[in-house]
Amino acid sequence: MKTILITGATGGIGQALATCYATKHTQLILTGRNEEKLAEITVLCEKKGAKVIANALDICNQTDFIQWISEIDKKYPIDLVIANAGINSTIASKNVEDNFEATKKVFDTNTYGVLATITPLIKRMKQQKQGQIAIISSLAAYRGLPQSAAYCASKAAIKVYGESLRAYLAVYNIKVNVVCPGFVKSAMSDSWSGPKPFMISATKAAKIIKKGLAKNKGRIAFPTVLSLPTWLATLLPNRLIDFILRKTNRNNDY
Repeated sequence: MKTILITGATGGIGQALATCYATKHTQLILTGRNEEKLAEITVLCEKKGAKVIANALDICNQTDFIQWISEIDKKYPIDLVIANAGINSTIASKNVEDNFEATKKVFDTNTYGVLATITPLIKRMKQQKQGQIAIISSLAAYRGLPQSAAYCASKAAIKVYGESLRAYLAVYNIKVNVVCPGFVKSAMSDSWSGPKPFMISATKAAKIIKKGLAKNKGRIAFPTVLSLPTWLATLLPNRLIDFILRKTNRNNDY
């Protein structure tokens, strides 16, 4: 039986991943902030035959979170961890700026929350020379967007972290995969005030991620129609990209 830990299981992608992986051959360890929704997802996964351990935790409380994961991993060694928990931060008005506390919460969740999820598992995985670590970053990690500086920066940090970790842990037979989705239909995407080109459903995103993880792709970026131009944009002169982003920023009604 394969044991899979998914954080942010009460979000759009997290819930879709949980139900996508739920089979009678799987034990799911699920966590998310919404206790009521977590209970509903647990029932859905159990109906599909999976064994489920669920715990509603705040990933920003990293001390308790690390202790919980460490204890779970001792009882049920985790084969695959999907560090998915994340929040967005959008400057909703040109007259409203990000403050320190709001920015800190984004990094506590999106960056330090990922570290708190992954680091307790690495030592044991190295000893056993097996395991898989999936980090949910974003296409927004490729280039900072004017409406969401904290989100872009936090996702860029874990993207680079995951890329480094993949090279470092390969000699221990540990797979590390960085997932960079574009717009996925969810409560998070609903809070984004700008355009949402080529948005896909959470169910479709989960299938793409599962397929990519099975193939051990180093970077799972999608949809291609958006990920390819996003990557190409990193090769263009900064002056041109700055001009495009400034124009986009002026045209947004946020």
